[in-house]
Amino acid sequence: MSRKKRKKAKSPEIFQSLSEAPNGSLAKRLTYHGARIGLLVLLATGITFLYPTTDRALPDLPQPGSVAEEDFVAQVGFVVPRDSAELEADRVAAAAAVPPVFNENAETQANVEARLNDFFDRIEQAVESSGRPAVEEVLREEGLPGMVDNADFFLDPLQLQALREADLDVVRQLSGRALDLDPDLERAVQLAGAVFIRRADGSEQQPAASGFLWGTNFYNEARDALPPSTFAFQSIALGLLTHFFVSPFEYDQNRTAQARTDRMGAVQTTEGDSVVVGEVFVRQRSQITPFNFRALQAHQAGLQAAGIMPEQGRDWGSVLGSFLLDLLLLGVFGVLLYFFRPEVYRSFRWLFLLSFLVAVYFLVGAGISSLDGEFWQFLPIAFVVLPVAILWDGRMALIMALVLGVITGAQEPFGTYQILAFTVMGGAAAALSARAVRRRSQTWIFIAIITVAYTLVLTAFGLKGEVHPSGVLVSILFAAGNATASAILAMGFMPVFEWFTGITTDQTLLEWADPNRPLLKSLSLEASGTYAHTINVANLAEAAATAIGANGLLARIGIYYHDVGKMLKPQYFVENQPGGKNPHDKLKPHTSASIVREHVVEGEKMARDEGVPDVVARFIPEHHGTQLIGFFYERAKEESEEEPDPEDFRYPGPKPQSKETAIAMLADSVESATRAMQDPSPERIEELVQTIVDGKIQDGQLSEAPLTFRELSLIQEQFVKVVAGMFHHRLDYPATRHITEQTDPGMETVDEKAGEAGDDPAGEAGAGDGHGEPDGDRPDPEEEGPGIESDGAAPEGKGSGTKPEPVEDEQLPLTPAEEPDIGKEPHDG
Repeated sequence: MSRKKRKKAKSPEIFQSLSEAPNGSLAKRLTYHGARIGLLVLLATGITFLYPTTDRALPDLPQPGSVAEEDFVAQVGFVVPRDSAELEADRVAAAAAVPPVFNENAETQANVEARLNDFFDRIEQAVESSGRPAVEEVLREEGLPGMVDNADFFLDPLQLQALREADLDVVRQLSGRALDLDPDLERAVQLAGAVFIRRADGSEQQPAASGFLWGTNFYNEARDALPPSTFAFQSIALGLLTHFFVSPFEYDQNRTAQARTDRMGAVQTTEGDSVVVGEVFVRQRSQITPFNFRALQAHQAGLQAAGIMPEQGRDWGSVLGSFLLDLLLLGVFGVLLYFFRPEVYRSFRWLFLLSFLVAVYFLVGAGISSLDGEFWQFLPIAFVVLPVAILWDGRMALIMALVLGVITGAQEPFGTYQILAFTVMGGAAAALSARAVRRRSQTWIFIAIITVAYTLVLTAFGLKGEVHPSGVLVSILFAAGNATASAILAMGFMPVFEWFTGITTDQTLLEWADPNRPLLKSLSLEASGTYAHTINVANLAEAAATAIGANGLLARIGIYYHDVGKMLKPQYFVENQPGGKNPHDKLKPHTSASIVREHVVEGEKMARDEGVPDVVARFIPEHHGTQLIGFFYERAKEESEEEPDPEDFRYPGPKPQSKETAIAMLADSVESATRAMQDPSPERIEELVQTIVDGKIQDGQLSEAPLTFRELSLIQEQFVKVVAGMFHHRLDYPATRHITEQTDPGMETVDEKAGEAGDDPAGEAGAGDGHGEPDGDRPDPEEEGPGIESDGAAPEGKGSGTKPEPVEDEQLPLTPAEEPDIGKEPHDG
């Protein structure tokens, strides 16, 4: 039984059935979402009963207006909070007095002027070319249909120039004073009476709001700034200003909110002096004022915090409240997955692993809370967050760390700010440190980063006096031990987590890049030409994938294995034929095509048997897609009176399903084609790359890959850049000049052959991966694409130099990009 089959045999059917999206049936939708909600409820229930809550006996307090029957003596120190309504009113007033913050963009005015000039230039060109019809077309294209009726106004060159100068002059006059305000922001500016400007040069100013223009005031000021003219002139000028003008000041909502928060936080929250232990803060027979009542409440809260209040039995209302709070906090993470990580939400297997990690964390936390003494420094939040960051991504792990930290702080044994900050910072460090580590051997980097985060938090509390200095060092040692154990355990279990989820991480990909792996070692020894080709294609693919935000590492590793099937019959592929006869010369076209196609089928089989990750093995069939093995198809047509079936000469596919496998198809073709080029100048390389990409698009090979035209453009730019680097000029050494300058006078240049193939309907002349050589006597066994002819490809002297050299794409087969490994891991771009 192969590894792939063994893996499927161990896969419980319940995970697969619960991971299938509902097909519209109400019952299936309830089962699908209900199973996920059930996980949340189960986790919240477990956490609630792991950390039971208790109520406390709270004595009745005398109400405002009554008379105190005894002296109230402070058993703990406390401060009296202000009346909540008054405090809130003061905070609202303080926030309203904060002027809105605007950031100045120094380039805005220049951009507006450039847009205006471009518009007027286009109008002038339209007037010169076709007159009014062309002017009307420009106005419509610019989004100014209301000015079409006044198109005649633009036909007068003098009027047009005056209009241009007038609008540009208004932009220069008013740009530094204009604000773009919505009604709410306008009220905020008016209420504050000023604005806070962060200039482009870094300086900050707080000028009065009266010095700025917005809304009707801006419109009136702009009209007054226009030179005396006709009503039509002013209407058109103002209309163009309204359309093109942009304020150089952008409202900074975050900084404004922060400034208001800071101002609100500065409002005094307490009233009167602090009450110290032993002080009588309410006298017997004195009336209970609202201030006295708040003092009594503050004293009672202080007693509860100090643990002085007597305990009482289980309060089920408190239990229900704790369960609801835990469920809501866990639900935050669940909603995040539903809206922003649908691939994670869809996989019940992945959700089960996440729930398991959370359950382990709180089980360990319950054990810690049962010990005598404070050992909260051993809360293993890094053990949960590290696998999430590595398997998916750091942002998802960071949010999980924040949610777990808040839930931890909501439990009575860990209900302090110090523990909340400790767990949140440790989890955040674990989540973000995943970007710094790419190999399991670098686990100590994780440990160091997490330990530093713990140390800084504990040191901060020590400096604030909230943790006794003598306990800071002990806490740091405990935290370092926690970080070490959590990271080592997390990395130790990573192979199990990868197996369970089906996700291939960057760490695993790097392990498969080892050239001493059996398949790569055999490929380098048994098909050295293919191996050299593979390395060059990998460089191209990684650069292109990185440029578009795809997984460059995955592209490189996938290319390493894409042609492993060639080692079975290396002599049938041109790059492994150092000289002599081509074995295809004695074979029938169908046989030759079958041998070429076989390296895809057998290569994938070899990869699966070797245990190559599925996400890598997909490169083997997908990098050829369903392309036609054009050379042998054309030869079959020449040798047979009946039209051969094209399907007998096609690769089995599928077409590329992911960005990485699509890049592999293009990179394979580009590398193969450029190796046959003579005088590979940047211009010719760019033309060749464009031809290859166009050919793949026309042949429909990229129809199932999630690539945009913009990404294709970036891919082509990277290909040209990398290929040009491969063909950089080298020194002409005198001792070998008689060899390097020697050329074959009978050899056709690529330019000549490209010219002969200029009418290739598939656009693939020179776009294949034939690994062909320009000696005109070896057919490319992997030539792809209809209509591709080969220079001297016929084995029985059917002519040479009459057909273009086949330089088509012969790449490693890629497997279809299924979700678990590419689209669903954080590392695929």
